[in-house]
Amino acid sequence: MPEHTVKFTDDNFEEKVLKADKPVLVDFWATWCGPCKMVAPTIEALAEEYQGKIKVGKLSTEENQKVPADLGVQAIPTVILFKDGKEVDRVMGAAPKEAFVELIKKGL
Repeated sequence: MPEHTVKFTDDNFEEKVLKADKPVLVDFWATWCGPCKMVAPTIEALAEEYQGKIKVGKLSTEENQKVPADLGVQAIPTVILFKDGKEVDRVMGAAPKEAFVELIKKGL
């Protein structure tokens, strides 16, 4: 896991995402997913860029099925921004960096 991103799981999601004191950007991904690999460097860059303002992390849909199912994540990559325990918005697919920046701005 890159240094600026957090590993989220079914077990720590409530504590680290829903109860977080700042907005949280969650990248739902899988190792076999090509588009996920394409957005990974962008997500890491955003984690560095917005360090201290938001928390950024990844949740493997292979290792964790409960949270993605509860949130209705049907395609990956799906990137969801949470604030105050609620979903603000989501971006699905291999979107350009600007789409993720707009998503983050909704939570700041």
